[in-house]
Amino acid sequence: MARQTGIIKLKGTIGDISFYKSADGHMARAKGGVDGSRIANDPAYQRTRENGSEFGRAGKGGKLIRGAVRVLLQNAKDKRVVSRLVKALVAVAKTDQINERGHRTIEDGNMDLLNGFEFNINGKLGATLYAPFAPAIDRAAGEVDVDIAPFAPTLRIAAPGGTTHFKIVSGATELDFVNETSIFESAETAILPYDSADTAVINLAMVLTPNSLLPILHVLGIEFYQEVNGQMYPLKNGAFNALSIVGVDYL
Repeated sequence: MARQTGIIKLKGTIGDISFYKSADGHMARAKGGVDGSRIANDPAYQRTRENGSEFGRAGKGGKLIRGAVRVLLQNAKDKRVVSRLVKALVAVAKTDQINERGHRTIEDGNMDLLNGFEFNINGKLGATLYAPFAPAIDRAAGEVDVDIAPFAPTLRIAAPGGTTHFKIVSGATELDFVNETSIFESAETAILPYDSADTAVINLAMVLTPNSLLPILHVLGIEFYQEVNGQMYPLKNGAFNALSIVGVDYL
């Protein structure tokens, strides 16, 4: 794989070289690879087929999670969130000690590995919100909530330049990886001033299915705004908004 330089950037295929644009810029690479039918049938590629099966399952799982939290994710994501999430889910599936290789699943793996996953690498919650928060999942009651004690925003939030206001958001989702369906609920604060005055106690609560048998993910995030002539505008189109997985519960 090589990077294209110069004024004219190519797209398409010339001979055995493919030219394309990616998040890393304009690239070029040689065509190649093993014939698809051989990979599908040759015993020598059994491990390749197993890896491909689990990677595909992780891809569907990532799509399910992104779709479930889409309301919050559309305001806080980076260009590589799809591939980063798939990588994290592949790692989870590899911890599955129930199913044989090639059939390992996300829900039978150690989903605690997803705790702390940042959906926006450019605005990590762990490097943005320094106020202590206490997330909790009560599976029996179907209740997911987070409590944040009063704090001074300018002392406890590392906000990007130009911030005048912020909002804390939270969401919870039940994930059915087998049927590729989900249930999602969210809660948020009002848009609060970014100043040195302590906030009130913050409690964001969501209600899911009591005694659910499905894995539950809890996400927490923060969004930044700039007030101009009495109107609130997302700061730099949400480039620095944070969203992170802060709780995982599964059977």
